[in-house]
Amino acid sequence: MTRCLLAIALLIGLVSSLSAAEPAATAEDIRAAVVKALPLIQIGSNGHRTRRTCFACHHQAIPIFAVTAARSRGISIKEEEVRKHLRFIADFLGKNRDGYREGRGQGGQADTAGYALWTLETGGWKPDETTAAVAEYLLRRHKDLDHWRSTSNRPPSEKSSFTTTYVALRSLQTFGTAEQKQRIDERIRVVRGWLEKTPATDNEDRVFRLWAMQRAGCEAGKVQAAARELIEKQREDGGWAQRDDMQSDAYATGSALAALHHAAGLATNDPIYQRGLKYLLATQAKDGTWHVHSRSKPFQTYFESGFPHGKDQFISLAASSWATTALALALPPVERRAGR
Repeated sequence: MTRCLLAIALLIGLVSSLSAAEPAATAEDIRAAVVKALPLIQIGSNGHRTRRTCFACHHQAIPIFAVTAARSRGISIKEEEVRKHLRFIADFLGKNRDGYREGRGQGGQADTAGYALWTLETGGWKPDETTAAVAEYLLRRHKDLDHWRSTSNRPPSEKSSFTTTYVALRSLQTFGTAEQKQRIDERIRVVRGWLEKTPATDNEDRVFRLWAMQRAGCEAGKVQAAARELIEKQREDGGWAQRDDMQSDAYATGSALAALHHAAGLATNDPIYQRGLKYLLATQAKDGTWHVHSRSKPFQTYFESGFPHGKDQFISLAASSWATTALALALPPVERRAGR
């Protein structure tokens, strides 16, 4: 896998305009932006946990990605709050453990189950009876299809079947049991074919198709092509847009940078990544957040989580979290002390 990522990174490097590269964003500026973003991200995330009984990718999963990325770079976070979120998610899933074993999901179906397990993985949660039950549900979900299909229509994070497929695939690889391994391997083989033949239509598709192709073990050349396709959509301002007819925003930009780094091995000092960082630094608000307008039709009762931007707060929290994740990844990692 490391060799594959290296090959992808070398190919991507050929796309970079090294001669036209501007000075890189400074570590001081990047760290300051992350530190500024974290307080409201954690307030908004905690606001959902204390006011709702369900797990939400926009208020828990993506914020946890940002918080743990910052922690891995030596930035102080509220550790106890992370533990509370992990327990909340485990309890939420545990309430439906029998249903998962029988192939019955919850609201949001594979999107919710997959994002929840990805969040637990990110927080260091160990496999248990509940994660095994959720893995069983994901194996049974859409077992007659060649991918996992999204059943929601809440763009950008809950609409793309590439996203659903990625979170389900990653969850099975992380929390699948020895008894499930043969079925998981066969499911991955089938999904690999769907990923390689199915085109992406917008940024969410391109981001999670790339991520899923790398996870599914697609041929390096095909993963390289998916990475190039995403890179080619970078705008003159350094950002990415959710759709071709929209302007650049922090959600699309942060998620694109994270996928290119993790799935394609794009170095954070590469001009492509640096242009994205500069876009994020230039568009961060004074309060540390990024405001993105919602495209989803609301169906839940509105509530204030403590995050700004009113009825745009759900997507803005997710956007701010992806932006913070991408920024934090550009800082040098630090080794955590044993026992923490």
